[in-house]
Formats: sequence, C-alpha cells, structure tokens
Amino acid sequence: MDMLEARARFQELLKSDGPVTAVELDQIWAALPTTRPEDILGEWKGGEFRTGHPLEGKLAEADWYGKTFAAVHDAKPLMCRNATGELYSNRELGQGEASLWTVEFRGEATATMVYDGRPVFDHFKWVDDTTLMGIMNGKGVPAEGPFYYFFLERAPEPPHEGPRAGEGS
Repeated sequence: MDMLEARARFQELLKSDGPVTAVELDQIWAALPTTRPEDILGEWKGGEFRTGHPLEGKLAEADWYGKTFAAVHDAKPLMCRNATGELYSNRELGQGEASLWTVEFRGEATATMVYDGRPVFDHFKWVDDTTLMGIMNGKGVPAEGPFYYFFLERAPEPPHEGPRAGEGS
C-alpha cells in the first residue's frame, strides 16, 4: 500500500462505524509519513478505531474530547468534557499529563507522547495536514500488540474576536 492508498483507506474507515482489523491499520500506518513533536502542537479532537481492544469505548465513558499539545513538554492526553460541556485535562484518569518526544517505533523515529504517570506511549504519523493516526503502546504490550488505534483531527480555531465597540482604532 502506498501513501495515497493509505490516506484514501483511512478516510473510508473514518466514515464507517464498523470494525477494522489491526492488520489493516498496521498496513495504513506503515505507509504514512512520520512527524516531529513541534509540528503537532495545538488542539486535537480524537476518536478510536473499533478493533476489539480492551480500551475500546473506555475513553467515551470519560467524555474524552481529544488531546492538547500546548508545548513539547506540556501535553494533555485526556481532554474531557465536564457536566457543563467545558473542556478540562483529566489528570486523575491519566495519572498526570505528558510530554512529546521523538521515539523510534517499528524502525521509524516519530512524534510520541510519553505519559507522566503511566508506562504508555502514543506514537503519531500524519494522514494529511489536519489528521494524525495514533498507536498506543506501553509496558507489557508484546511487539505484535494488541495496540489501541486512534486518530486525531486538528480542532478548528476558535473565531477571533475583533475589538468591541469603542475599543481599538
């Protein structure tokens, strides 16, 4: 599978709600380009692929929204919504927050989020300019998995408010 085929198949999988195999996701992953930590800073809305992984559905129970990479050493892996719909970093669930590093995974160095309080790594590769594919890996997970597969889409920029009446020039 080449990069264009991988991107097209990835987009098809996003539109379907059906299950997908880890084998297919691994083929897509292998064809995608790596990224650097500083290139993925910002707000990201997340989702998961249905592979049967034990973590599947657990983040939705916590009202997970996505991830925020404010700086390389200021990553918030579990941005969730509270009862009033406001976003907050769920430090309790994540046992802290995280930082971004370049880590080798499957023979490629790519941006990886390292959790502060858990032996967990989220590896990232570009699907396109606004979409990342992620694979969660951690201590005790064999080299062949099972891995948790997810995606992040760059959150839309909040509208810029201009000066209020009577302010500015």
